[in-house]
Amino acid sequence: MPKFRMGNEQKGAFFLVIILLIIITVGIILGLSLQTDSVAEKLADDQVIRVLNVVNDENKNVIFTSVLIFYPVSQKATVVSIPGNTGAIYSSLGRVDRIDEVYRLKGINVYKAEVEKLLGCTIPFYFESTLEDFVKLTDMLGGLRVFIPSPVDIISESGERYLLPSGAINLDGDKIKTYIKYKYPDDSEYDIIERHQNVVCAFFTALHDKKSRLFINKKVFRNYSSKINFNLDEKDSQHLLELISSMDSESMQRQTVTGPARIVDDKRLIFPLNNGEFIKEAVKQSTNILISNSSTMASRVYVLEIKNGTSIQGLAHNTSILFQNASYDVLSAVNADRNDYDKTVIIDHIGNKEIAKIVGDFIHCTNIIEEEVNLSQTENDTAADVDFTIILGKDFDGRYVRPSRNEQ
Repeated sequence: MPKFRMGNEQKGAFFLVIILLIIITVGIILGLSLQTDSVAEKLADDQVIRVLNVVNDENKNVIFTSVLIFYPVSQKATVVSIPGNTGAIYSSLGRVDRIDEVYRLKGINVYKAEVEKLLGCTIPFYFESTLEDFVKLTDMLGGLRVFIPSPVDIISESGERYLLPSGAINLDGDKIKTYIKYKYPDDSEYDIIERHQNVVCAFFTALHDKKSRLFINKKVFRNYSSKINFNLDEKDSQHLLELISSMDSESMQRQTVTGPARIVDDKRLIFPLNNGEFIKEAVKQSTNILISNSSTMASRVYVLEIKNGTSIQGLAHNTSILFQNASYDVLSAVNADRNDYDKTVIIDHIGNKEIAKIVGDFIHCTNIIEEEVNLSQTENDTAADVDFTIILGKDFDGRYVRPSRNEQ
């Protein structure tokens, strides 16, 4: 048989095909290797997950906004509520206004940037839903469980009647919509914010309880995720929600942006305390608690007793508000045994130096005394009821302890 020999042109074409196949193969391998998990990438830089959650109406008006701060290692989380009428000079608008106007006029990404400035932290991710989609999602999750202290029976200004039973009850989508929308004439802004917080916390609890069903396959997950707008693709959004669904929802902490209200251009605006520095400090401290090495750090709310050791009226009361908004429980705010304390002091009743330091850091106090734990204390003893006693001295300016000249 005659031997087949390739000509020079055939050899050249063959090698070109081989080279082309190599280039295609290398390209595919590089393409697959360059595909990154956005969530994992962010966690590599910062292990704390922060997510902006926004529920809006059909006209793009914000109904409620919150930021979830979650540490997957401890499975602990804090939810920070952002009142829609939080006031400031917003660079995106070029004027003093409500923060929710940023969302309505500029959209979710610009809104997220303004919330980041407000809280003093980056927020890589967001969830965005219309109220109608949130109602459908509630039904898909089997309802949300909230506590209603007394029955609701009220007729709105538009003539709509709102009816809700009392107790710890599971509300379907329509009832959750009622729970979100109803308002009594004497309800304060913070009463409404608290209800919205209840809904957010109930949502994450339902996410935790239904995770085995929610993530069973991509098709099922897509049914749920279609009701939420993410700034992630489907794969990454599923990864993010799977991480969040591991949360210990029972120990979720809560914070709210607070401050004095003022009327500006016929709008009632809340201006964050201490020009916004307070909420930044509170968020920072909550995050530090979440990521602490101590396994007991975020396991409960720590109880404080605050005493005014000066002659300044209302100092203990005002300071108690600061700590309450930072997720502490203040048992009492009273006068100390005398009003001439030069230095602020923190008394640690539980022998936990790590927590005592975090409490001190919040007001820049390093004068911490560890009290010997007395097991014979009775239930009537105040020290047995509180974890830390803070006695405010003359070096406390209402927000921070000022260092003396010798300490500067």
